[in-house]
Amino acid sequence: MLVGRPMQTGQIHETLLPKWLALPIFASDPLSSVAYATESALVVLLAVSATSAHLVFPISIGIALLLGIVVLSYRQTVRVYETSGGAYVVARENLGTAPSLVAAAALLTDYVLTVAVSISAGIYAITSFEPSLSSHKVGLSLACLLVIVLANLRGVRESGLLFALPTYAFVTSIFVLVGVGLVQTVNGHVHRAVVPHELPAGAGAVGIFVLLRAFSSGSTALTGVEAIANGVNAFRHPQGKNAAKTLAVLGAMAIAMFLGVSYLAVRVHARPSSTDSVVSQIARTVFPSGSFGAFMYYAVQGTTLLILVLAANTSFQGFPRLSALLARDRFAPRQFSNLGDRLVFSNGMLVLAAAAAALLAIYKANTNSLIHLYVIGVFTAFTLSQAGMVRYWLRTRSSGWRGRALVNSVGATATGVVTAIVVWTKFAEGAWLVTVAIPVLVFAMLGVRRHYARVARRLSAGAAAVASVPSVRNRTLLVVEELDAAVERALAFTRQIAPDGFRALHVPLHGSDPGIGPRWFHLAGGEPRLETLDPDGGAVDAVVEQVWRLPRGESDFVTVVIPEQFRRRSLAEEARHPFELALKFRLLTEPGVVVADLPTVDETPDGRPLAVRVFVSSANAASMRALNWAAAVGLPDTRAVNFAFDEQEAAVIRRKWRAEDARVPLEVLAAPYRDIGDPLLAYLRELTGEGYDVLVVLPELILRGWARLLHNQRALYVKRLLLVEPNVVLASVPYQLLR
Repeated sequence: MLVGRPMQTGQIHETLLPKWLALPIFASDPLSSVAYATESALVVLLAVSATSAHLVFPISIGIALLLGIVVLSYRQTVRVYETSGGAYVVARENLGTAPSLVAAAALLTDYVLTVAVSISAGIYAITSFEPSLSSHKVGLSLACLLVIVLANLRGVRESGLLFALPTYAFVTSIFVLVGVGLVQTVNGHVHRAVVPHELPAGAGAVGIFVLLRAFSSGSTALTGVEAIANGVNAFRHPQGKNAAKTLAVLGAMAIAMFLGVSYLAVRVHARPSSTDSVVSQIARTVFPSGSFGAFMYYAVQGTTLLILVLAANTSFQGFPRLSALLARDRFAPRQFSNLGDRLVFSNGMLVLAAAAAALLAIYKANTNSLIHLYVIGVFTAFTLSQAGMVRYWLRTRSSGWRGRALVNSVGATATGVVTAIVVWTKFAEGAWLVTVAIPVLVFAMLGVRRHYARVARRLSAGAAAVASVPSVRNRTLLVVEELDAAVERALAFTRQIAPDGFRALHVPLHGSDPGIGPRWFHLAGGEPRLETLDPDGGAVDAVVEQVWRLPRGESDFVTVVIPEQFRRRSLAEEARHPFELALKFRLLTEPGVVVADLPTVDETPDGRPLAVRVFVSSANAASMRALNWAAAVGLPDTRAVNFAFDEQEAAVIRRKWRAEDARVPLEVLAAPYRDIGDPLLAYLRELTGEGYDVLVVLPELILRGWARLLHNQRALYVKRLLLVEPNVVLASVPYQLLR
């Protein structure tokens, strides 16, 4: 109901966007900045001098020229980098790793701030004509954020259809406002704006520093321009050409609207207010109450609210795509590269929403407080992107490269100067937070890359060694807490995987049961005998001590079989077995130990044959170790199983499997919806329906600390999915990566 039906990976071409739909999706942020860019510059000017408001228009002309340069530069970028022309990709391929990560970190921070600033500005538009809602700004902001998240989780095309009408309505209302205002100005019928709760003005002189600060504040008009370059692959083919055309339309519309609002702000004497936005004052002046066009005031305010809130949508396209690129290059957690049910990078969207919600709560949805953190990130990315393009033209020297290099050189120089101005003028007002956050993010991304590189090297290098281990042996321990149906089933299972014998360990948790020995003797037929452990030092430690007594290594496994008697098929039942749960967690960190879990509800040992299925994600050391354990068990029906999201992924795993010369046949099953849950259950239920019990063998990477967050926890997901699945036994084969 909320997100929509899942889509297959092969349907991704259906989500590609025509230009008219891509514009509101990717350009709502730069278009919406008309609502606050002029006001941001006015706040700086009037705080110093009450007579300096007229300077906002020449400053706006400078900002408009800069916007034109950036748009022209990015039009060249998207034609060259059609898959993604974002600052990260351009800097990575032309400037190196460090500059590309600086660009990525700058954009990530800017996207988060864009969401927070846009939504807070939108809520300010509401409170401008309904001041009684001012005390609910944070709640209203979070509610708007939730709506945007849900819309984007439904898919790029769906969010575009939802946001297209408000975006085009806003553009129309602003052009009508500017057009009517200009006509009134020419005819001499323009009125002076009424400014309620005007912010206090200064009485000083306007110097170069103030002008630069006003310029940097007004430069928020450029935010979001790079989103089209980051999302070129979302356009219909030819992607680069369509993205360039959309950029041209965006630039023309944004410049015309921004200059029009700045000019009218000067002519009607609009001033920053604590309760009424500058755009609201202009609209009320141009369309006064009682006039024929009075309804247009409400149209302007209503569409301004919508576009400001929906401007956050630009970030919900840029942040997840950039995060996915970083994840594929192993600079961010791999989960960011996962496509959700609707073929969008939903993990990135959720992280972005959480970060923006935190900023809205911390800064109480105050636009003026958040605006000081703004712009640094986007202009840093602009500069690196254009510098990378200059390097590209110098390197390739393709047709017309000199003129194109000149355009990008001008763009890089202009945005570089603005970056320096913004840092200089806003550092003490809160911009220091962004200047600190960017290098912190860069070091974090390098740390993530080092971790993935170490893990990949270890798994790859260890695969051949693990696969070539001779004469693998397995020793089996059956843990017996009390005699019940679960123990009876576990006994039958243990005899299948350990036909040469095993040990049965009794842990008397609830006092000694004098009758358990004779009853076990009757159940087991006299072999093996039941060994009673002393639980005084801890029941879990008593079992682990027995594990320590057995040899373990690449050629030796210790399998611990843990039966659990459940009353019903529910995950909540696990809470009734604290000893078994604690024992399973403890044994996962013990090298050479395999944990076989047998939760039982109504299954009985009925002599069903046991099929062994080893779930593998790749032909790496963890998978090979799980195969070694399966070989030690020695059951004839043993296969490896992989779930591939598309044919390309399936071909890769088959090729790697053949290269490793694995002794076990591989089945590659399709998971077109990118979730292994349904195909996994269907596969297992087909086997159990044919009269088999299935032993599911899970290779499981064991890591320590924060590194665990960088892995997808698929083994844990499968355990949760299969814990109460009838006639299925789970065996976890840990591969230790604790160091």
